[in-house]
Amino acid sequence: MASPAVRGERKPLLGQEKSLNRPALSPFEGRKAACAAVLLVEILERAAFFGIVSNLVLFLNSSNFNWGGSQASRAALLFLGASYLLSPIGGWLADAYLGRYWTIAFSFLLYLVMACLLPAIASPDGRLWLCGEMPAYPVQPSCQKGDKTCQQQLPGQYCGPVMYTGLLLLALGISSVKANLTPFGADQVTDRGRDATRRFFNWFYWSINIGAVFSLLVVAFIQQNVDFLTGYAIPAVCLALALLVFLLAAPVFVTKPAAGSQVSTMLHLAIQSSCCGQALQKLTTKIRTGSPQSETEVTGSPLGTRHQPAGPSQEDVSNFQVMTKILPVLLTLIPYWMVYFQMQSTYYLQGLHLFIPNIFDHSYLNSSGFLAAVDGEYTLPDAWLLLANVVVLLILVPLKDRVIDPFLAKRKLLPSALKRMALGMLFGLGSVIIAGVLETKRLQYVNNNQTISQHIGKDEYVAASLSIWWQIPQYLLIGISEIFASIPGLEFAYSESPKSMQGAIMGLFFFISGVGSLLGSGLLALLSLPDTGWMFCPEDYGNINKCRMDYYFFLLAGIQTATCVLFVWISIRYEHQQRTSCLQCPGREGN
Repeated sequence: MASPAVRGERKPLLGQEKSLNRPALSPFEGRKAACAAVLLVEILERAAFFGIVSNLVLFLNSSNFNWGGSQASRAALLFLGASYLLSPIGGWLADAYLGRYWTIAFSFLLYLVMACLLPAIASPDGRLWLCGEMPAYPVQPSCQKGDKTCQQQLPGQYCGPVMYTGLLLLALGISSVKANLTPFGADQVTDRGRDATRRFFNWFYWSINIGAVFSLLVVAFIQQNVDFLTGYAIPAVCLALALLVFLLAAPVFVTKPAAGSQVSTMLHLAIQSSCCGQALQKLTTKIRTGSPQSETEVTGSPLGTRHQPAGPSQEDVSNFQVMTKILPVLLTLIPYWMVYFQMQSTYYLQGLHLFIPNIFDHSYLNSSGFLAAVDGEYTLPDAWLLLANVVVLLILVPLKDRVIDPFLAKRKLLPSALKRMALGMLFGLGSVIIAGVLETKRLQYVNNNQTISQHIGKDEYVAASLSIWWQIPQYLLIGISEIFASIPGLEFAYSESPKSMQGAIMGLFFFISGVGSLLGSGLLALLSLPDTGWMFCPEDYGNINKCRMDYYFFLLAGIQTATCVLFVWISIRYEHQQRTSCLQCPGREGN
């Protein structure tokens, strides 16, 4: 029997008419316009996001701010973490008050306003007005190893309060859009079955990387080789277009009203369960058997009256039980996210200290009057190495959606989301191990004086003569890991969560991603402590040639290895519980 329509839910009339007159030809029949609008908005939003974050380390490490390499990397990891960590706020706001549509609209507005801060701070006049004059940092003498009388400290972070405040508010807008746009897009096709939802997530992730390609090819090039003012103005334009498209497409969207948030109920049940372990089990048994509960048991007071709130319903308890099963799975992804976000922080920093070739070769410039005017000074943007990650996704996602998955599904060999996530974690592990090996090799070049001095933008870096192309394998592996860990992770979080908590649990998924980024940043800060820190090298300020970033990569690899084993055990246990509960479902006996 079909469930009654949710009060306040709106579906486009065109889609309803088509479904009444004839069967849908595809899972997206009648919803193509809505899905296309969501995907276009996602492309523009991701173009803006990658335009902001891809060169953030270079922006802060440049002469505009003079932040140290580890300081810039920590700031990037903090921003990335916050842009995921704050997602539950947007999910809760959508579930409890505004609904997903209006939450996305208002979040885009905050996102746009704060994105305009970056071009303002990139201009000399705007930076002077917002941050004041940059203090002079005297060159400090190098300290000999073991000399405890020599005191060296990294300079303070110029414009730090303004940058961190702006980045955190920007992250709030990003995270709220992220938490709601993904399930909002899935809402357009969720009534068409699980296959439609899986395919939507595949194309949604493909759209993310279309936006990334534009941003990396165009915006990152402008930021590194022209100026950051123009480079940061483009993301603001993309966000304005995304908001306009989203508002204009409102008539074709399936929109659902705020159904109320169960976060407070879940927290109450969690506290009740942790304080008295058997209380929830006892309560669940009574609800299932239909036995009456006393006012004392429900309200916790012997003087309870009819006017006091009733205890948690059967649905509340069922939702809490689902949460307790999903949460361990998502938590064991934290080390994977610690590795994943190195791609836009320490991997980037490593690339700045490898040989980066010029885009235009001088011999070629002489044969072309147009290119001769370029004068051969444009260097390959370090952020372009992210294209290795993006290209893998752009090629493999459609191939997986149209060829591999249908082939495996017909033969009942399609692995579950959890098995795909475990495989993705192994690819991530391979990526960080390769990064550590490359960093060890890079340091060998530096210690053997096989270095070059190269200009990136307006700044000079002492780099190993080892080519930056050696970073491609680690970027490729992290891209493959996304296909097997992140996309199935989104599918798992959306499909396994109760309908009344989809916004909150999708927010939780992104929140846990942010925890991984912040833990990576915290670990980097710990390793930057004076005397003992592997990443503390003030005598090499602005470079990382005296640091041991390879130890950091190998430490992450060790953490990821241990967690892979834990994840496999938890996922096997989860799938066993699901099969057991399915066999106990009403109507399954005797089948």
